[in-house]
Amino acid sequence: MYAPLSEKEENIASSIVQAAYRVHSQLGPGLLENVYEVCFCHELHKMGLQFQRQVVVPVVYDNITFDEGFRLDVLVEELVVCELKAIQQLAPIHEAQLMSYMKLTGKRLGFLINFNVPLIKRGIRRRIL
Repeated sequence: MYAPLSEKEENIASSIVQAAYRVHSQLGPGLLENVYEVCFCHELHKMGLQFQRQVVVPVVYDNITFDEGFRLDVLVEELVVCELKAIQQLAPIHEAQLMSYMKLTGKRLGFLINFNVPLIKRGIRRRIL
């Protein structure tokens, strides 16, 4: 069993879900991922949340740090990883990608959000480490 998340993490999580719902209700499915990303971040900004887009996640291999590793889509308040998709269907590799980003950054909470769905509640997956 995991330790409970902090109240701050839970509040951020609620805001992330709210932002995803707002974007999806305005745009619907069928657009490119980068469109959803910029609109999602705009909603976070309106809520007063700090975020970073396209955060480089370095990989350490053979005691060498490579910055060419990965780019996570959105890091909210330095606490929550958000991996955004606009694809037909989420696959296990997308979950693995989110979990890898969370492990590499040391973050406990992450969201995998697929905007290319008729109902956004079916496109949001929350994960805790």
